Amino acid sequence: MYAARRIMLLSLLMLGLVWVHTAPAETTVSLELVADGLTHPVSFAVANDGTKRRFIVEQVGRIRILMPDGTLLPEPFLDIQDKIVPLVDLFDERGLLGLAFHPDYKNNGRFYVYYSAPMRRTATRAYRLLGNHTAHLSEFKVSKDNPNQANLISERILLQIDQPQFNHNGGEVIFGPDGYLYLALGDGGFANDKAILHPADGHGQDMSSLLGKILRLDVNKGDPYAIPPDNPFVGKAGVREEIYASGFRNPWRMSFDSGGQLGLIAADVQQNTWEEVDVVVKGGNYGWNKKEGTHCFDPDKPNEHPEKCADNFNGAKFIDPVIEYPSLRTRKDGKGISVAGGYVYRGKALPALNGAYVFGDWSHDFGKPDGTLYLSKPATQPGAMWSMEEIKIAGKPNGRIGMYILAFGEDEDRELYVLTTVATGPTGNRDQVFKIVPAK
Repeated sequence: MYAARRIMLLSLLMLGLVWVHTAPAETTVSLELVADGLTHPVSFAVANDGTKRRFIVEQVGRIRILMPDGTLLPEPFLDIQDKIVPLVDLFDERGLLGLAFHPDYKNNGRFYVYYSAPMRRTATRAYRLLGNHTAHLSEFKVSKDNPNQANLISERILLQIDQPQFNHNGGEVIFGPDGYLYLALGDGGFANDKAILHPADGHGQDMSSLLGKILRLDVNKGDPYAIPPDNPFVGKAGVREEIYASGFRNPWRMSFDSGGQLGLIAADVQQNTWEEVDVVVKGGNYGWNKKEGTHCFDPDKPNEHPEKCADNFNGAKFIDPVIEYPSLRTRKDGKGISVAGGYVYRGKALPALNGAYVFGDWSHDFGKPDGTLYLSKPATQPGAMWSMEEIKIAGKPNGRIGMYILAFGEDEDRELYVLTTVATGPTGNRDQVFKIVPAK
């Protein structure tokens, strides 16, 4: 009987009439150390000027240059440690957080940074008394005499944003394919977007506030900038015209798909139960603090998600994330505790990753460096969630990186990097940047 069954099954397989489920192949990569001796590397940028230099942002207020030959120059490209607020060694979300080079940097030498400065004297009395700091979006120029040195006195402050608390700053600065500058801002801090100096419905939903938003600016016109004429809220009363999209808690790293297919992707760190990644569209509202991921959210009961809630706020319909995963803060099936946005892979070294969004999570545990790499591929059906799987690190016992993941980077060849630390706060000089390479 069993022999007959084997013969029948073999015949059906040969005819292609039986489908046999096989587990998907596990994605494994190796990490190549390219820079160490750093202090909390939180951002990575290239000038696209043909030099192949890689610029690494240290949260403490320095930008370092990694040369094409692998040398990390000892002298910072920019050092603004004396311009930022004093940072807390144990844990801090302030500092130098973003860097972007002008698309015509090769000719004009202009670049842009986002950093946490002391509270400005011109802030409102409430912010001077109760607020934490003032964030600066500033333009600098490279030195005329040394391409590896910025001109420190060239600073031109484009925008100042008063921040209620120390956390949820966002801080990503990038240029889009349209030539405009995009800036991601968190909700101002504390928790649940509900605290001193937060409006009743939270900064994320307050369209008169820049906090909890992604902004879009024309830095080639105006004084100090102009509003792109097709920004979604131009001419609308009571709304800041800089706003491109709203409803964010703490967008920690965003990027444009360099292949031009998937647009702007932002990872938004959520509260206690979920983490999310969004495809950001002009005028979109991503729900915070009325939703956490795809789930209803009550800021007064952050761990109890109501079954029903409105799908819009003031007529703006909420857009759900394309990636969502449970958080280990409150769920045993969690996949991490703080999402870190990455890039759609468009390089050549890792063909299996082509078109996949590569991102990560800070750690499985706050007190132990245990970050995870993930990849996601767009759904084939409109409106469906993207897939998500762990990327294993070759040579690691559990396949994870064994460090906290702070951010990712993309070089001029569209190859990817992961920025790591061994500390919860911006201290020491033991942190590293790795290039993601084929498994060895």
